[in-house]
Amino acid sequence: MIRRSAFIALLVAAASVQAQEGAQDASKPTSQPPPDVQQSSTPPVAPPDTQVPAPVAQAPAQVEIVDRVVGTGKEASIGNNVLVNYTGWFHKPLAKQQRGRKFDSSLDNGRDPLEFQLGAGRVIKGWEQGVAGMKVGGKRTLIIPSALAYGSRGAPGGSIPPNSDLIFDVELLDVK
Repeated sequence: MIRRSAFIALLVAAASVQAQEGAQDASKPTSQPPPDVQQSSTPPVAPPDTQVPAPVAQAPAQVEIVDRVVGTGKEASIGNNVLVNYTGWFHKPLAKQQRGRKFDSSLDNGRDPLEFQLGAGRVIKGWEQGVAGMKVGGKRTLIIPSALAYGSRGAPGGSIPPNSDLIFDVELLDVK
């Protein structure tokens, strides 16, 4: 019986102390709303079983340009006709110099340099981006993701399979 009385007295004392603290907190001015009204700086999160993953935004594909020799002649810009020598390989990041099998070159016997109008869509987008800004006498390596090469369709004739990243060494010979 004494134990019960002591236990009840202890509960009453604890409730009394808690009530006094609540009254003191209510009399103090605060700059923040009570915890049940407080706004969170982070957005609410759905429970794990109903959470839907957000779509991942991918950066647009870009050509990686490495200037080997910076030219000193006329600069190639959109609308110019340009004359280039080139060699193209499949891009293999772990291979020596990142080059896989060679698939084309204007330097092969019996071949001439390639002439095209920059910006006219006559070459792959990676070339349009990579040759623009070169100066005559310049040499560049262009690492071109498949999205800026032949994409999911591959090259006509099947010489370049779908989704192939490519690497080209390009030398700008003339700008007209």
